[in-house]
Amino acid sequence: MEKKLAPIVLFVYNRVDHTEKTLQALEKAMLANQSEIFIISDGAKTSEHVATVQRVRSIIRKPWRFKKIHVIERSKNLGLAQNIIIGVSDIIQQYGKIIVLEDDLVVSPFALQYFNDALDLYQHTDSVMEISGYMYPVKNPSDLPESFFFRVANSWGWATWARAWQHFNANIDELVSDFTAEQIHQFSIEGKENFWKQVQEFKAGKISSWAIRWYASVFKKNGLVLYPRNSMTQNIGNDGSGTHTASESTYQVKLAEVPVSYFPTEICENKEAYEAIKYFYAHRKGSLINRGIRFLKKKINKFNK
Repeated sequence: MEKKLAPIVLFVYNRVDHTEKTLQALEKAMLANQSEIFIISDGAKTSEHVATVQRVRSIIRKPWRFKKIHVIERSKNLGLAQNIIIGVSDIIQQYGKIIVLEDDLVVSPFALQYFNDALDLYQHTDSVMEISGYMYPVKNPSDLPESFFFRVANSWGWATWARAWQHFNANIDELVSDFTAEQIHQFSIEGKENFWKQVQEFKAGKISSWAIRWYASVFKKNGLVLYPRNSMTQNIGNDGSGTHTASESTYQVKLAEVPVSYFPTEICENKEAYEAIKYFYAHRKGSLINRGIRFLKKKINKFNK
């Protein structure tokens, strides 16, 4: 019996070079030619973006090497958050599972195999709510197993099932109204990452993130996320060109060069991985000099836009 592969959903907007690189890497991945892909193009937000949106749309209409390509072109701009929420909800309802990418992610040749293997393996394990493609550049990654569970839902290439996505709640107030001080502490990995700050910024209308609401939804259900030791995705959008990104290399990784052959049978958060990622969160910004250099780069980049 032929294995039923998860559909890939790729969200694109107006980044021409990034979109092309994303698709070039994706079509080379194992199982790509057996996979259906939905490419969802958001409408132009301003008149200045019309030309680049059209250029992206000409790229996604090329005969990429997938089993079947569905191109969805939004007639108006929904914005990244709404586009992803609607797109994932529509397609996952039809297929029951999904692999989600954005236009600034390149994948390892083994990414689709990893996502599909994990989706099959944990499809009936309710506490596993996401498969993350990305893994942080932690110290001594070889000390960790090939894959492991961690609590944070990651948005840089991920997969999930309809049974998990049904718990996504777009209403931030409903999500976090009953969070205790201890839950906030654990949600923010003992205060080492700014996840709670993102919640507050969303509530204040400063950001429109879907990802922080997805993580909060997973956290509220005590959900777990599978991570690979060697990252299956690389974000190439941290060059200052994206909606929510500034130019930096803090999260740069080396893509996995071998497939994942081990998946945990014990369904619980891996303590060693938790500590390694917590350490990365706490030290990722580096020294005050490095922080100052990055701050100046961001200012220069913003000025030159």
